[in-house]
Amino acid sequence: MSAASRELFAAEARAERPDLATLCLLLAAEADPELDERAMDWAQMELDRLAGMLPYGLRGARAWAAAVTDLLGGRLGFHGTPKDYDRLESSLLHEVLRRRRGLPILLSVVWLEVARRAGAPVYGLGLPGHFTVGFGDPEEGVVVDPFAGGASLGTGPAELARGPRTAARTLDIVLRVLGNIRVWASARPEHSAVALWSLDLSLLLPSHPAALRYERAKLLVERGSFREGAAEMDAYAVVMDAVDPPSAIRIRAEAASARALLN
Repeated sequence: MSAASRELFAAEARAERPDLATLCLLLAAEADPELDERAMDWAQMELDRLAGMLPYGLRGARAWAAAVTDLLGGRLGFHGTPKDYDRLESSLLHEVLRRRRGLPILLSVVWLEVARRAGAPVYGLGLPGHFTVGFGDPEEGVVVDPFAGGASLGTGPAELARGPRTAARTLDIVLRVLGNIRVWASARPEHSAVALWSLDLSLLLPSHPAALRYERAKLLVERGSFREGAAEMDAYAVVMDAVDPPSAIRIRAEAASARALLN
């Protein structure tokens, strides 16, 4: 991704109503140099095309859930498999649209964007270790699992009693996508550059865990950028002085160790 593209990503993230598809495509451009403006336009038009395949006049959460699932999970075969967790493409929106395979959260992005374009009352739902899509009022509990082709996760008060269902915000979804990419890369040291750009983009979001700055500093040191990594550790230690002094001391020691590697 060029500096200009990162500026677009940051600007979209700070918009009054950030566009989920746009942010997912801009982050995918980091992984795929061929994902230019024309290819992004194709992905947006494909989402529009899929939305246009839904029937008109739908009413009620269950009717919407059934129609979107019938189209995406049934007729078009969007779903996930365990092998999809081994592929970076499973976290890239344009590839998920092309392959009709992906991680739960990216398949949910497809469900969300297609349904939203068609006028459905839809929201993302981040469950522990999984991501799903809900329709209608969250209190209705009409929830489907795009990874399983849109299989219903149950409805009604009995299901709702298992825990609160709060609609995921757009930027929270994007942060979670980037987190998944970072997890993928962390298991593959040869792809540390992927982990680095996922952190860079996460830090461009207006709200993010402060610990990501420390994670980035450690990654820089691991990649041999000792001076830069040490400087970022020192900066993070200043933040930690106010909330966790012992950790601040430890982080400064790590920074000193990183600088020693320059000798």
